[in-house]
Amino acid sequence: MIRTLFDISTALIQAPMAGVQDAVLAASVCEAGGLGSLPCAMLSKIQLIEQLELLSRSTSKPYNLNFFCHSTLQYTKLQKQQWHLTLAPYFNEYAIAESSLADEASRQPINQSIIDIIAPYKPAVVSFHFGLPAPFLLEQIKSWGASVISTATTIEEAKWLVDNGADAVIAQGLEAGGHRGHFLSMDLSLHKSTAELVQECVAQLVVPVIAAGGIATEDDVAHMQALGAAGVQVGSAYLLCNEANTSAIHRNAILSQQKDNTALTTLFSGRAARGICNRAMKELGSMPLHVPPFPYASIAITALRSRAEALGDSGFSPLWCGQKYIPREHMSAAQITQTLMQKWLV
Repeated sequence: MIRTLFDISTALIQAPMAGVQDAVLAASVCEAGGLGSLPCAMLSKIQLIEQLELLSRSTSKPYNLNFFCHSTLQYTKLQKQQWHLTLAPYFNEYAIAESSLADEASRQPINQSIIDIIAPYKPAVVSFHFGLPAPFLLEQIKSWGASVISTATTIEEAKWLVDNGADAVIAQGLEAGGHRGHFLSMDLSLHKSTAELVQECVAQLVVPVIAAGGIATEDDVAHMQALGAAGVQVGSAYLLCNEANTSAIHRNAILSQQKDNTALTTLFSGRAARGICNRAMKELGSMPLHVPPFPYASIAITALRSRAEALGDSGFSPLWCGQKYIPREHMSAAQITQTLMQKWLV
């Protein structure tokens, strides 16, 4: 069903992965018949235009642009003081002065100026994390014929998305790497496995359900189809592909990780996300006290990350990765797409 909705030949969406990919990877998936995705939430306006130009030149097939639509909360002076006090030993270790830290985080929610930039390109699909944008923005996106999809972590969120204009829902299970897409409640105990959530959504929604989380093999894909999913969204499988921009430090962490060595953490951004456990998560806890609201936690952590990575150390890096991972080195994104979908029954 999503093949018809998105005008693609294979029912796979490449998950948008900020920091480890650009338009090149997305275009490769598009050319292989899937829906390639460009993560846009951390791009400046100039970068967004550059990436849109590259993507448009690289493929004539439908693609997906992904944005955040979180509410930006206030970052108080007290919150900053408490967070910096927590990180003070590391600031001392890496000789980082608090006065050198940036004032603003790079993750921004979609707004009218972004709509004005992307409208001339008329992307076939626009996806969202953390709910949906304001109705007047959604109306503009749909006016050029785009399909709108968003992530749900509970059946309540899935129903909310459908009621508020989503054409399909991404059912994100607990196994998924990177940021959780929850927006109605911050209670992580409400989240379920991909299989459980997919079955609930398939039974209760009238729109296509796209399975996301823990999908690493062609058998995983076939299993999600058997549960009623109209398609799958896959991210971690592409982390080591030829087109990925995954850093050497991140790649090494993926290849050397032990089984069951991922955890949900708020440490790196202020919102829960799944990544490989490292020094910061072990010493501070995966969900430390006094972590600032999303996305402000990333300001100080990014400074530590930069200093540590310069020394070849991944101890303060957000090593996003799904709970189930099969290393796929030296393969193109197109090859991975075709491999994963070879048991999908047309």
